Amino acid sequence: MVIVGTKKLGKQGLEVSAEGLGCMGMSFLYGPPKAEQDMIDLIHHAVEIGVTFLDISDIYEPENNEILVGKALKGIREKVQIATKFGLTWANEEYGVRGDPAYVRAACEASLKRLDIDCIDIYYQHRVDTTVPIEATMGELKKLVEEGKIKYVGLSEASASTICRAHAVHPVSAVQIEWSLWTRDAEALIIPTCRELGIGIVPYSPLGRGFFSSGAKLLESVSDKDFRKGSPRFQGENLESNEALFQKLSEISAKKGCSPSHVALAWVQHQGNDVVPIPGTTKIKNLDDNIHSLSVNLTAEDMNEIEAVFPVNAAAGPRYRAEHVQFSWMNSDTPPYSASH
Repeated sequence: MVIVGTKKLGKQGLEVSAEGLGCMGMSFLYGPPKAEQDMIDLIHHAVEIGVTFLDISDIYEPENNEILVGKALKGIREKVQIATKFGLTWANEEYGVRGDPAYVRAACEASLKRLDIDCIDIYYQHRVDTTVPIEATMGELKKLVEEGKIKYVGLSEASASTICRAHAVHPVSAVQIEWSLWTRDAEALIIPTCRELGIGIVPYSPLGRGFFSSGAKLLESVSDKDFRKGSPRFQGENLESNEALFQKLSEISAKKGCSPSHVALAWVQHQGNDVVPIPGTTKIKNLDDNIHSLSVNLTAEDMNEIEAVFPVNAAAGPRYRAEHVQFSWMNSDTPPYSASH
């Protein structure tokens, strides 16, 4: 059995399992919500085998993801590290983003109630509000830390400059980014900035939204409502190009005696002791399979071979459809701060 172990994120004391569990797909984006009891059983199994870092958000099937995980926490709260997020909103069939202090507080109070807990272990700003100075948002998060409602603060998809400005107000313990073999743009500025400041890195979609588990065949087993059915990287010529990359990954993994997903996830794990990926799944067998990446040893030669196949920007197609880019708020900056805020 693979021993999961723990890692520290940031310098403020946050310690989590060396691999986390992304809970988004249980309720949101990847087809219809899954059966509640099945997901509770999955979370309990994860905790039993040492995967105790649970990642959720108040926007995943708006609010229901937190309610689901809150039910799963009964009797095991002290064994887990809960990461949830605020900032993305859904109203009138449209997404928005908010980071104003009043909203930050209201969102935190609502998440605590849905989760039925007294304190959130790490609270992320899910997307940066480009109309509100990050100093104003962080100022309210700092108050929530002082009040004992959250323990640690995180950011997601923020620019390097925003991360620096936020960290100057209150320490940021972790930054969540999409990071995998086919999404490596954060390596230019964001990851070096995090390391300079001593901030932990939490990669989401480390398996390329599941692509590195089975390649193009993945689409045969997902529902028509699945976000990936319309994702550019899963379409037409892009899919053909990406499938060729997957086949090369399969050749590498065969030489290592493991699966392509093991190599892809191990590549992320090998980026450093400050990196904790949070692959998502809705199946116990996939969870068990994912943790085997922790036992895969990639040599310097292995890493070079993998990165020769997957250089930066190797993937064909952007991360989001054109109509969704405005809702992704990737690598976002905020306006200058002034006393009037």
